[in-house]
Amino acid sequence: MNRTKPNRIAAVAVSGSLILSLSGPPAIAVPMQDRVVDGEPTAAACAPFGFGPPTRVERGYAGAPMATPPPPVAVPIAPTPRSDVAEYASPPPPPPAPPAPARPAVVTQTPSGEIVVDGQRTGRMVAPSPSTERYPDAVPNPVRRTADEPVSTFSIDVDTASYANVRRFLGDGQRPPRDAVRVEEMVNYFDYDLPAPSSMEEPFAVTTSVVDSPWSPGRKIVHVALQGYELPANERRPLNLTFMVDVSGSMSSQDKLGLAQRAMNLIIDRMRPQDSIAVTTYASGARVLLTPTPGTEKLKLRCAVASLSAGGSTAGAAGMVNAYDQAEAAFGADKVNRILMFTDGDFNVGVTEDKRLEDYVAEKRETGIYLSVYGFGRGNYQDARMQAIAQAGNGTAAYIDDLDEARRLFGPAFDRGAFPIADDVKIQVEFNPARVSEYRLIGYETRMLSEADFSNDRIDAGEVGSGAAVVALYEITPVGGPSQLPDRRYEQTTAPTGDPSGEWAFVQVRFKPPGGDTSQLMQHPVTGQDARPGTEVRWALAVAGAAQLLRGDPWLASDYGWDDVIDLAQGARGEDPWGQRAEFVNLSRAASELGPVRAP
Repeated sequence: MNRTKPNRIAAVAVSGSLILSLSGPPAIAVPMQDRVVDGEPTAAACAPFGFGPPTRVERGYAGAPMATPPPPVAVPIAPTPRSDVAEYASPPPPPPAPPAPARPAVVTQTPSGEIVVDGQRTGRMVAPSPSTERYPDAVPNPVRRTADEPVSTFSIDVDTASYANVRRFLGDGQRPPRDAVRVEEMVNYFDYDLPAPSSMEEPFAVTTSVVDSPWSPGRKIVHVALQGYELPANERRPLNLTFMVDVSGSMSSQDKLGLAQRAMNLIIDRMRPQDSIAVTTYASGARVLLTPTPGTEKLKLRCAVASLSAGGSTAGAAGMVNAYDQAEAAFGADKVNRILMFTDGDFNVGVTEDKRLEDYVAEKRETGIYLSVYGFGRGNYQDARMQAIAQAGNGTAAYIDDLDEARRLFGPAFDRGAFPIADDVKIQVEFNPARVSEYRLIGYETRMLSEADFSNDRIDAGEVGSGAAVVALYEITPVGGPSQLPDRRYEQTTAPTGDPSGEWAFVQVRFKPPGGDTSQLMQHPVTGQDARPGTEVRWALAVAGAAQLLRGDPWLASDYGWDDVIDLAQGARGEDPWGQRAEFVNLSRAASELGPVRAP
């Protein structure tokens, strides 16, 4: 990106206006309030805004503050007294050369912890650092008997944190903890080429498919997909964003604060004149670095971000209060009012109980201010807390493991997290007992709702942003197929109701317009069966199969393995312009070489 310094912008503007005045009609004047001031956040550029020298950035990460060298000092040199001048003599012979230093041994460590010296394994193991990472307790959904529970209800989930976090573990040569793998977040990480709705009146296009299960012979998969409406540029409301940045000591490593700074600059890149950003921080206490600042003052925003440095404890609750105060200061009913939290999730000062934090965020959600969470780092990554806070705040939860993931989230996927098209989106699927004897929902364990919750507009559910897609997968057993549940001694003998040659299921979707109080209903019957599933369905099945293998789910056939996942994925990669599907295939290859499933 070309960030021209302000003085050069002014020079170019002046010269351009002179040329136009001599050779053509006058240029259209840009309103002063819409003129963008941008540039590199150097010490000189940031000084007028009251910010000190920016932190040094090495390989994209923040390190020690840049030191400004002192000016040279001229020291007078006195002439040498004649009495101190030595008589000329031939130079003494040079001393013998010292012996060459021994080459230091090259010491490395294998992913399993074994020490390797000069390429030779030593057999000695290094005890791994204790991990304090925490993940939601999410037991895979059980198989349910249709005759007993024909209806399944859940809140949608467009979060992607699990996929990026799993990629981090596999990149480190480790199998992720079972609870770190959330199937729906793995599947919904990818873009899908699905039929799109034509207007915001019905913001979703619903498509369904029924295909044979690739991992369980005799069973089938019901594929349910929602494609969200993509807002045109002129329908995207102004953004009132507040950066809530964790600058505690736990954020000082290279993959945390430095990467967060790069991510925030990517957001600043996309700011329009009608948008605003406030910058707040929290460590041992909470601070406001910038009150709401318009998107035209990009340089000022970059200077605030560049001035961040890490140290101290983590007063997350105080930081939340501070951030909400700034969001309220620029609140507008016609705006998207959102707090973006950048953290590893580690709170250790003040209110630290997840439930109290959730309650506070949920209360603020009712005011129209939502909260999204972006996680960083390893070793003490608090995924469970971040998931709970993001769900309570009607926001998204994402994990940023590298700069490419930041570019994805704040590049092509930015609108999906910034501009909502529907709130409290719920899906309910009713299975036809004449055709389906059993079913299980694959994933969405932390999003399950009761049947009565579906029509209750006071029950919170997930938010969907512009152009986002949501995919859900059910594994079903057709009537007469290989049952996964044991026979009952006192099974009812009456035949199930319903048409045995009719619908497989009936899908209903409830949603509220952004900021609305009353939900609307969409309905879609599931009929027929696909002779050969399309590319997008096959891709979703490949990712779901991989996620279930990583979790060690018990419903996969014993001979189903990574070769099956890779073969299915290779045939469904499509055009893959960003290389994300090719990356998934390589991650599957890496996962195939790992050991057994890890406990959480």
